[in-house]
Amino acid sequence: MKKVLLIAVITILGLTNVNAQDINFGIKGGLNFASISGDNTENIDPVTAFNLGIMSEIQISNKFSFQPELMFSGVGYSIEDDTVALNYLNIPLMAKYYLTKGFSVEAGPQIGYLLSAKNESVDIKDSFNSVDFGLNVGIGYKLDNGLNFGARYNFGLSDINKSDVENINGFTGNNKNSALQISIGYFFF
Repeated sequence: MKKVLLIAVITILGLTNVNAQDINFGIKGGLNFASISGDNTENIDPVTAFNLGIMSEIQISNKFSFQPELMFSGVGYSIEDDTVALNYLNIPLMAKYYLTKGFSVEAGPQIGYLLSAKNESVDIKDSFNSVDFGLNVGIGYKLDNGLNFGARYNFGLSDINKSDVENINGFTGNNKNSALQISIGYFFF
């Protein structure tokens, strides 16, 4: 896990060797509407949590940019009014294409590190895998003053459950995180 994080940080820092005028740094935050998909999920209800973090936009051309982020992201699910809260440190690596001035479409991979997992006040982190992989797609709009808005969907690609441990709700199958993320941010110029 530490090696993957180190490689991600080196990649992000290596890309900052671009002309400093072509890089913007910012902050963002918003809401996650999250659930899980996969085995035994017919009685699952979504949960609402938040996301908060930092981002950098590296301009490659007039239409294309690269946006690495470091985000705290809450996801999870609810079953019969019993909520499982999963908190991750996510590193999305987003490719952005500007369709018009300010309006972009984006896509890219994401790696997440499980920080905590709780069912009410009980620690259940040992029931879940510590690393989560996903794919994000979304849209965004950036104003000239640096204020920006985004909507993104995260498709989980990896099983969140440990294969040899039954989690708190009895899931032993293959389950993946999924979340619709709405955010507002600000780029400092």
